[in-house]
Amino acid sequence: MKCPFCPGELKKGTIPFHIDRKGIHVTLDSVPALICQLCGQSLFEESEMKTIDEVVTALDKRSKKLERAA
Repeated sequence: MKCPFCPGELKKGTIPFHIDRKGIHVTLDSVPALICQLCGQSLFEESEMKTIDEVVTALDKRSKKLERAA
């Protein structure tokens, strides 16, 4: 698959992903992604995006409980 940002090729690999929300920092160490072999740009497939969205949604809900407790 071609990279949408340059003429490079996308290959499957893993990358770290960082989430910073309302003073809470979460790092996912090894998220599957397509990584350009030329420019290094990474893209997530739909299934990974859905999982990341679920993590962010859960983090938002949990952080509201922490705000009320403070």
